[in-house]
Amino acid sequence: MRKTLIVCALALALIACDRAPSSDTATKPAVAASQADIAAETERLNQWFEKKYEEQLRFSPLQLTFQGRKDLYDQLDDLSEKSQIDQVAWQKASVEEMEKTFDYAKLSDEGKFSYDLWKLQYEDAKAGLPFLDDSYSFDQMNGAQSFLPTVLISFHKVEEESDYTAYVSRLKATARAFDQLLERARKSAGQGIRPPKFAYEGVIDQSRKVIAGAPFSAGKDSAIWADAQAKADALVKSGKIDATRAAALKEEARKALLEQFKPAYDRVIAWCEEDLPNAAVNATGVGSTHPNGKAYYEYRLRLMTTTGMTAEEIHALGLKEVERIKGEMTALKDKVGFKGDLDAFFAFIDSDPQFNFPNTDAGRQAYIDEATRVIANIKKELPNYFGLLPKADLVVKRVEAFREQDGAAQHYFPGTPDGSRPGVYYAHLSDMSAMPKPELEVIAYHEGLPGHHMQISIAQELTGVPKFRTQAGFTAYQEGWGLYSEWLAKEMPNTYQDPYSEFGRLSSEMWRAIRLVVDTGLHAKGWTEEQAIKYFDDNSAVPLAAIRSEVRRYLIMPGQATAYKIGMIRIQELRKKAETELGDKFDIKGFHDTVLGGGALPLTLLEKRVDQWIASQKGQAAPAK
Repeated sequence: MRKTLIVCALALALIACDRAPSSDTATKPAVAASQADIAAETERLNQWFEKKYEEQLRFSPLQLTFQGRKDLYDQLDDLSEKSQIDQVAWQKASVEEMEKTFDYAKLSDEGKFSYDLWKLQYEDAKAGLPFLDDSYSFDQMNGAQSFLPTVLISFHKVEEESDYTAYVSRLKATARAFDQLLERARKSAGQGIRPPKFAYEGVIDQSRKVIAGAPFSAGKDSAIWADAQAKADALVKSGKIDATRAAALKEEARKALLEQFKPAYDRVIAWCEEDLPNAAVNATGVGSTHPNGKAYYEYRLRLMTTTGMTAEEIHALGLKEVERIKGEMTALKDKVGFKGDLDAFFAFIDSDPQFNFPNTDAGRQAYIDEATRVIANIKKELPNYFGLLPKADLVVKRVEAFREQDGAAQHYFPGTPDGSRPGVYYAHLSDMSAMPKPELEVIAYHEGLPGHHMQISIAQELTGVPKFRTQAGFTAYQEGWGLYSEWLAKEMPNTYQDPYSEFGRLSSEMWRAIRLVVDTGLHAKGWTEEQAIKYFDDNSAVPLAAIRSEVRRYLIMPGQATAYKIGMIRIQELRKKAETELGDKFDIKGFHDTVLGGGALPLTLLEKRVDQWIASQKGQAAPAK
């Protein structure tokens, strides 16, 4: 899961566009244009995009920080409803300007992709306006209570004294940001829209962990205070300030933590505790609980899958995929000589100690070491499958204690576009029973290489396309690529050598197939949390703690979980199409570079891009006339 997209979940501007372009894009009749005209018009458009994207980035200081920049470094995003509406109005004006200023027929193919994507961002943002109250301001997955400390600790670099004073300003600004979100949470609750009880409990727990310890209370330093001190000490070590100035800066940070930061967290905790009795215990989805839940879920499915598939169609696809994967699992069970049915095999995988690392610090380090090893093996094979390779390195880390959750999904944080900060594959290691050995390898391929790190790093490092495209987010494309990467890794040497690791790969694919069934079950069919957990448990070997965490994720992120399998299937279909049409001329590196080389795209535009590549390869193969 690409965590910069949490910015979108928090309404921090830069809304990801996740569906096909409207059919009325550029209705002007096509006119003949010279190559020089096309190049000139496309370059003019690209320059306009650079200017407009810089304007758009001003809405999100945190997005600038994610990109390794220090513009607006002392600010946090405006999280108010008004700000979000203002941003959509800005997007509308930008699209109107684009349509008046540029001739679509005179753009290159790549220029047309950019034009369509820019318009899509507005169309999707506009389509989301009726549902501003339907998203949850605070939840256990994406809430600002864990997200903002993570940004400050891991992404706000302090290399100069001014960076530290900006850091203190952001500590102070947490109060304003949280109050804006609390205002939105109260408005939603007034309409009967609130997250389930477990989400409130998660927010309370995470918030208390953030403000536990010095300087808030007795005990060892809190994570944020330890970071504030370490950043000041590093400035002394680098010779930027002396010890006296460092002490003064630390005192400024301590004061901000006590006078603005902690009271903001106290208000969040108080709100969650106040509204907790109104929250559902055995929760169901938005289709049953939100006043406009059916329309909201339909919107979320369009946004997440970038298709027009209905909930019924997605549910049926999920049921079909679950049965297919079960067949492959049964064959593997028989291959390893297990005596018993598939349910018994699931129970064996789930309970036998050989499939878990020790629930100790040594066991946690062993997990990180092994994940690092399998990623290193894949890394050396990448040049045989890709022409485009990422500059940014990749590291494996344990999730910070204040946001770590038993059984929660592993995830990826991008590095910087210039490669100066590595991408990070984060693992939740608080409960090692929820981190079975058979699934270690496949998750490392999904989150790391050739998965999210590969795709996102290449997108960020692209040249020749407008910068906004290097930062675009499309869940079906990104997560579809992650799941395709799990499957692609099978073709690479020295992967899935242990049959139980291959079972882990099948379990991962089953996990995503189950998501199609469970997400639509919860949000369109009225399934409860416990019904969803039972279906998941009956059809997988995933540990129960991980299942519960997963289902709770689906409940607060409607539709997101459907994107993985739908995106994977579409990429596999496009590869099969290219292999069939090109035959001996098919080049795996060329195909992968085509898929990755344009940045994230909705699936319809990805298909158009692959079709253009197929046509170009056929043209090269044709004899000269």
